[in-house]
Amino acid sequence: MQNQEEIKTEVNRSLYNYDPNNPLVVGGQAVIEGVMMRAPGRIATAVRRANGDIVVKTQEHKSLGERYPVFKLPILRGAVGLIEMLFVGIETLNFSAEVAMHDAEAEEQAKKNGKAKKKEPASKLKLALTVLFSLAVGIGIFFVGPLFITTKLFDVEQEAFWFNITAGAIRITILIAYMSAIALMKDVKRLFQYHGAEHKLVFTFEQKAPLTSESAVRFTRFHPRCGTSFVLIVMLVAILLFAVLDTLLIIWLGKMTLLVRIVTHLPLIPLVGGVSYEFIRWSAKRSETTFGKFLVAPGLWMQRITTNEPDASQLEVAAVAIKCALGMDLGQQVKYVQHANELVVANS
Repeated sequence: MQNQEEIKTEVNRSLYNYDPNNPLVVGGQAVIEGVMMRAPGRIATAVRRANGDIVVKTQEHKSLGERYPVFKLPILRGAVGLIEMLFVGIETLNFSAEVAMHDAEAEEQAKKNGKAKKKEPASKLKLALTVLFSLAVGIGIFFVGPLFITTKLFDVEQEAFWFNITAGAIRITILIAYMSAIALMKDVKRLFQYHGAEHKLVFTFEQKAPLTSESAVRFTRFHPRCGTSFVLIVMLVAILLFAVLDTLLIIWLGKMTLLVRIVTHLPLIPLVGGVSYEFIRWSAKRSETTFGKFLVAPGLWMQRITTNEPDASQLEVAAVAIKCALGMDLGQQVKYVQHANELVVANS
């Protein structure tokens, strides 16, 4: 069994040193009872266990843009980054779920006076299949579904602009209805609290304030670079780009059908994501101006659904995550780490 100091050393050994004079871009996402934070070169996921201790998984991560300069080009960087972070997001969600299952199984085995079973880590193939399935479901619900509904219920199939306005309105309605419905669930409410904690710690970092729960509590939970804002921007950009595409196709083909729309729209989803990424970067940099506030307002409004005010313990977890991602001193906060694909328990 490793002691606390050995575990601390293991966590910090390969972390790069954070230089406050060299500004960085950090971001993250909420996971089950925790927060994932990402900084250049490293990802850290901190999860609160049932007994109150914090589990941390850190991993080296170089994005495709960091490895291959071509993927840093505008629009391309957004399209590639969207797929890349989908893999990372699902992987970190799996880790947080494994921690929750570890606690549940340990409690169950303790009641039976038995030994908890060892779980094998998820394979890369399983992760890839999960990502593909998630993409297929998302595309089916938010892209193909609205095209089908608009075609069957509205007589605007040959009117490029109005068709895409209608389909876009249906997409956004489905998104808001879905988010509002799941926000009523107890577990999702806690997830959205951790989402708020992630935003507050990112703001704390950007304002160069101490990375503590006491410091973070004074910042807003609404952030202009949030993934919720990004999804909304994607839907708005899709209306414009697909309206232009449909106009050109109607001129060329003479008429438009549902099949043609599906075949031509779906391959352009990465382009829509890339353009949306550039827009949200541009608008976030101007979020303090009057025009910038107008641009980011819809995304911030959506975050009233997807974020909740976190408590002090949730802010503490987010602080641990961002410190690990930045390679800063962890103090005595971390009691467990992910090491060699096993949860290693530190001595008290």
